[in-house]
Amino acid sequence: MPQVWTGLWPDESATQSFAARLAQALQTWPGGRDARIELRGNLGAGKTTLVRHLLRAAGVQGRIKSPTYAVVEPHQAGTGDTAWPIWHFDFYRFSDPQEWEDAGFRDIFAGPGLKLMEWPDKVAGQLPPADLVIALHALDEDQRQVHMSAHTPAGQAWLNDWMGNGHAR
Repeated sequence: MPQVWTGLWPDESATQSFAARLAQALQTWPGGRDARIELRGNLGAGKTTLVRHLLRAAGVQGRIKSPTYAVVEPHQAGTGDTAWPIWHFDFYRFSDPQEWEDAGFRDIFAGPGLKLMEWPDKVAGQLPPADLVIALHALDEDQRQVHMSAHTPAGQAWLNDWMGNGHAR
């Protein structure tokens, strides 16, 4: 059974703060810039809001679009020698997991970069294992219950660091 960190975000500023701490941690964890993170939760749980804050905190410039219709939006965080790719996926509109394979996403997942995946259950059996899963549950219009769990050895090391080094405050 994976270890789980649980938190409560009373408002969007708490979401933003969490995203900033996670972006910083991903850039320092060994292999963190190549993490696979699943975002789970119902419509309106705050998955895309979390991703937008995470992308901004990682240094993504310009407009950040939701990938709801495009399925994937590529981003570049940082500049020069510190630049790193980030891919934001939204599989909500997939009706068959085989669509993932048909779309050619295997190549993206085989390459470098952070992969953020909304609605991963829509492509069940196609995705490589997530390092971290962040599950969001809306308690009301503002508050979110958050559960972050690790599902790979790297994810476990990162979650242990998260819980042990003050990232989780």
